[in-house]
Amino acid sequence: MPDREWTPPQPYDPAFRVERDGTLWRGTRTPAGPATLRLRVGDRIAATAWGPGADWVLEGLPGLLGGADRPADFAPRHRLIAEARRRHPGVRLIRTGLVLESLIPSILEQRVTTEDAYRSWRRLLRWFGEPAPGPGADLDLWVLPEPRAIARIPSWEWHRANVDGSRSATVLRAVRVARRLEEAAAMPLPQALARLQAVPGIGPWTAAETLQRSNGEPDAITVGDLHLPGTVGYALAGERDADDARMLELLADYPGQRHRAARYVLLSGVAPPRRAPRQRHARIARL
Repeated sequence: MPDREWTPPQPYDPAFRVERDGTLWRGTRTPAGPATLRLRVGDRIAATAWGPGADWVLEGLPGLLGGADRPADFAPRHRLIAEARRRHPGVRLIRTGLVLESLIPSILEQRVTTEDAYRSWRRLLRWFGEPAPGPGADLDLWVLPEPRAIARIPSWEWHRANVDGSRSATVLRAVRVARRLEEAAAMPLPQALARLQAVPGIGPWTAAETLQRSNGEPDAITVGDLHLPGTVGYALAGERDADDARMLELLADYPGQRHRAARYVLLSGVAPPRRAPRQRHARIARL
């Protein structure tokens, strides 16, 4: 039987890599500086890190792998969610402890397709980031630029990266108060949401998407999403046109756990049939 191997010209996320044997690599910028993290998965997780942020990233390893999550606190109230939980017993919410690293990709995802957002993310890292330390550089891993470097990116380079003026302005406002935003990683959800949304251009959708990753917040439910309310409404009540208010009403049975409940809805695979054409790719600049 013929076979073939093909290596894509660039990784989907230049800060992340998965080897054939399951080894995971991650380039990240910590409060102590850049780091490369290697995870070898087996009966036990073997972690090795390089760079100025090595100690920081290893100290936060349990949170990054879902060790700080408390899934036992979740009690399914719907048969569909209970079945999804049974089928996916290993689901954990991760906590990176890094706000800006989750916030900037979330801003890039505003009003564009996921593919377009990741294309802009790749360009941001490759054009203005720095190679991940240690073996990360040989693996073509990249680290998010430090806030001061992002603040110096000229407007035409954002344009070349296919990021419109509204999103780039929001990123620039965020990096100017990066230290204050990073404090949200240690805040309760209401205060963390308020801290992020104090920056013009960061609304409930962006704030929730960020805190789901940086804080591992089980109640950071995404509102303002194009598809999530309809998916939750269809899965839990058979309703095709649920809005945010109806979604929150259906998830009221899960106080403090609404994001986790929505995750299980998505994992169930139950969704309404699509009736609208897919969102077109945005082309702000021709490269």
